Amino acid sequence: MGWNLLWIIFLACLLACSIGFKKFVWFMSVGYGLGVAAGGLAILAVFNVKNTWISVLQCAVLVFYGMRLALFLYNREIKSKSYNEAMKGVSDAAVPMLVMVCMWIFMGALYTMQVSPVFFRLYNGSTDVFVPVLGAVISFCGAVIEALADKQKSEQKKKDPKKVAMEGLFKICRCPNYFGELLMWLGVFIGGLTTYRGIGQWLFAVIALIAICVIMFDGAKRLETRQSKRYGNDPEYNHYCDTTPIIIPFVPLYHLTKKEN
Repeated sequence: MGWNLLWIIFLACLLACSIGFKKFVWFMSVGYGLGVAAGGLAILAVFNVKNTWISVLQCAVLVFYGMRLALFLYNREIKSKSYNEAMKGVSDAAVPMLVMVCMWIFMGALYTMQVSPVFFRLYNGSTDVFVPVLGAVISFCGAVIEALADKQKSEQKKKDPKKVAMEGLFKICRCPNYFGELLMWLGVFIGGLTTYRGIGQWLFAVIALIAICVIMFDGAKRLETRQSKRYGNDPEYNHYCDTTPIIIPFVPLYHLTKKEN
């Protein structure tokens, strides 16, 4: 399983997401990106001489994804008035220290599990090429899609803060950033398919992928609820929702909440 080394990755993720003690939501946002990036860097540091160009490629994707996301989320909080208004009462709410510590440990463990497929490949000494490269390409595509979606949404919101983003990638699904994240972690999971050994490694990888799927679909559901309350009387918005898949392009799943007549 590699517990003797995996705890180092866990400590790196914990250290990175400890930024959440400054603002609770950062455990799950800015700390998320920093945790993933730290996990990728820690894997490279732990194995050192065992690193191959494949492992460097996989870790580079993790670092790119994590740092880009952390910087985007941090800048959004500083510059976006509409976002800060929506988060008022959440980010500023007083949270007991015990709850913060529990969340810190939980998120550190989750981020460790998310990057674990890359760790297991090096720990197990796997030498195959096609599957990990395929996984890295899928992950990179997902990271790029998420970055483009975030950029496009920010630009559209600057033009008209009172209108839902419907252009660019938002024409093919209403949450392309969430779709990009699903693709990112699906690629990480696929990249480890030929290396997992024993029930422990499989559980780590599968639980992490399921957790991300649950988080993304729940996030899309909550977003749909908020948007319905704000734009529900807009015919253009309703037509957009009824004709555009909510999270996975070309899959006719249009709503995650019950539509009110």
